[in-house]
Parts: sequence; structure tokens; C-alpha cells
Amino acid sequence: MMRIGTGFIAAILLGAFWGIVWMIVVGLVFTLFSGQSTAPPLTIAALAGAVGAAIYALSPVKTRDRPKSRGPRVQATMVIAIFAILMLLTFGEPFGLSLAYTTGPQLIALAAFLVALWWSIVAALHDQSSGNLARYHLEVIFLRFMKGLGLTIFTIVVALPFYVMVMTSFKSQQSLISNPLDLSIDLSQGLSGLFSSYIELFTVYSFGTFLMNSAIVSVATVIITLAFAVPGAYAVARLKFPGQAFLSRSILLIYMVPAIVLVIPLYSVFSQVGLRNSLVGLMIVYPATTIPVALYMLQGYFRGLPSELEEAGLMDGLKRPGVILKITLPLALPALASVALYVFMIAWNEFLFAFMFLDDVNMFTLSRGVVSLNSSEVPRQHLMAGAVIATVPVLFIFLWFERFLVAGLTAGSVKG
Repeated sequence: MMRIGTGFIAAILLGAFWGIVWMIVVGLVFTLFSGQSTAPPLTIAALAGAVGAAIYALSPVKTRDRPKSRGPRVQATMVIAIFAILMLLTFGEPFGLSLAYTTGPQLIALAAFLVALWWSIVAALHDQSSGNLARYHLEVIFLRFMKGLGLTIFTIVVALPFYVMVMTSFKSQQSLISNPLDLSIDLSQGLSGLFSSYIELFTVYSFGTFLMNSAIVSVATVIITLAFAVPGAYAVARLKFPGQAFLSRSILLIYMVPAIVLVIPLYSVFSQVGLRNSLVGLMIVYPATTIPVALYMLQGYFRGLPSELEEAGLMDGLKRPGVILKITLPLALPALASVALYVFMIAWNEFLFAFMFLDDVNMFTLSRGVVSLNSSEVPRQHLMAGAVIATVPVLFIFLWFERFLVAGLTAGSVKG
């Protein structure tokens, strides 16, 4: 016998919320892909989601005695009910557009909405009944909803701007003016037309020079930072000297001083000594801002390494530099890789000092070069192409070294 209680009410509310969320998300994505303005029926989507969740919640929970309960048949019934309500109450216009226009994209968007809503309801209610639920089970449903909503919002916040940036870089000035919402790819213009913005950036706006300058500064910053941070972190972690505890705790105090406070005196000093408008000046400033965090990360890792290995090396006749080079550093490769990646990303994306110190176009880094494109004289698609060039290399490097970054950040946090 079906029971109606707090579980049923929670299912209806959850289905209604997910109906609204997925209608907004799918409608937005459809607009960006097709260029057609939509009017998503949020009230009808909420009703469809509530009815689908009610159908699913009222069916018996799958147990050993009921192995087919809430199986494919119940889930198919739920999806059909959602589809029927959406199509009937919108008169065949699920996104506020007639299916006679952009039929293919609308059907794909409708299928995406049904799949997303189906998965959201099943993931949250697969083991919950429609009767009165204890507080624990209600909290489980709420936490599942918040987890799914958080992941959805995070994905949209991260992926949507990147998609808009990439697609805009492939558009022509005429297409952007005629329909700014159309961010689909027009393959009819060929590869030369598709990548025209990127070609002009490297041939007209010297982006090859900007790319090389950023690479030089970033790699030099990594090398200088590690050259100072490795011996400093080892000394703090292993050697005994006056002020060791204070130094260990005060490494990150430099970050209490805002960078904007340091810009004016550094600008004055660098102008007097001839380091302004040069990459050497950046190679001095960037390591000064990255060495403290590198010291902090490495000292925790060095403390986690067994000191017996180093003592055995000293007993075998190695000096302290030999112990560091032959024993400590090989064991600390994950930490070194994570620190190098972190420092590289900071130097690659840094803007404030590059903007204040660099005036010569031939000295611009990528971040400074991208800002130079933000003017009325430069087409918007060129600015987006420059942003893609500045983002994609470090994104691929981060994804490639992500395992080292995670290992290096967590290692040394627990002794043993």
C-alpha cells in the first residue's frame, strides 16, 4: 500500500526545483548553440518535474522482495509523463519556439532536459520512500540535492565563460554584429576563416612575441624560486638555528602586504636603476612573491620525509649538499613538481606588475598583451582569441601535472 508523507512532499519539491534548474540551464545552452532566443516555461517545467518525482516516489522501493520495483519500467513511465506534460501544456513548444524551426537542436535540447531531470530525481530518491521519513533521510535528500546543484552551478560558471570565449574567437565581425547570441561554429567559412582571428594576432599584433616573453619570464621565475626555496625549506625543516620556529611560522607574512602597495616604490626604484620596461625586472619581482609560498609548501614536505634516510647518507660519508641532491630531492619530486606548476601559473597569469612596468610592446607578456587588445579599434573576436591563447597553454599544463600537484599539496601534511 502506498503511503504519502514527508517523503512524498520532499520528492515533489525536489522534482519541481530540478525542473526549473534544468529548464534554465538547457534553455541557456540551446540559445548559445543555436542563436535563437528562448522563453523557457519554468512553471510548466516545475510541474512536470514534480509529477515525475511523484510517480517515482510513489512506486515501491527496490528490495529483495521487490527486485523490479523502481526499475526501467517505472523510470520510463516517469520520463514519458514529464515529456507529455511538457509538450501538452506548452502546445508543442517546450522552449517557447515552434518545433518547425531549428527542429534538430530543439529535439536534442529536449532530450538533454529529460535525461538531466531523470538522473537528478533517480540519484536523490532511489532509496527513499514516499511515507513519513526520519530527519536523517530528509537530510540525505537535501544534501544530495545541494551536491547536485553545487556541481551544476560550478560547471556552468567554469565552462560557460570558456565556451563563450572560444566560440567568439571563431566568429567574424559581421556575424557578431548580426546576431551576438549565435555562438555556433560556421564551418562553411573554412579553416582560414575560422582561425582568422588567431592568424591576425600572430601576424599583426605580435602575439608570438608576447607568448615567448611569458614563457621566458615564467620559466625563469620557476628556476629562481626553486633555487632559493629548496635550500631555505630544507634548512627550516631539518637544521637547528636561532629563530627557526619564528621563520617557519612567519614565511607567509609577506602576503599580508597588498601587491598594490609595493607597486609605487618598486616602480620608482626600477625606473632609476633601468629595470622598468624590461623582463629582468619581472624576473626579480615575481620570485619575491612566489618564494614564500614555495618555502611554506616544501618545508612541510621535507618534514614528512624520514630523517633516517638522510642520517644513513651522512654516515656513509655524504656531505649535507650530497644528501640533499642524492636523497632528499629525488624523494621530493612530487612536491617540486607541484611547486613548479604553482609558481609557473602565478607568473604566467600575473598582470599588475606587468601592466605597471611594461610600456614597450616588444616586452609585453601575454596578460599585458591581452589588455592592449581591449579597445574600440580592435575587434572583439581578437580579444577573445588572445584570451584563449593565454588560457589554453597553462590549462593543458595544469591538467597534465595535476596528479603531481595533488600529491605535492597533500604530502607532508601528516607525519609518518
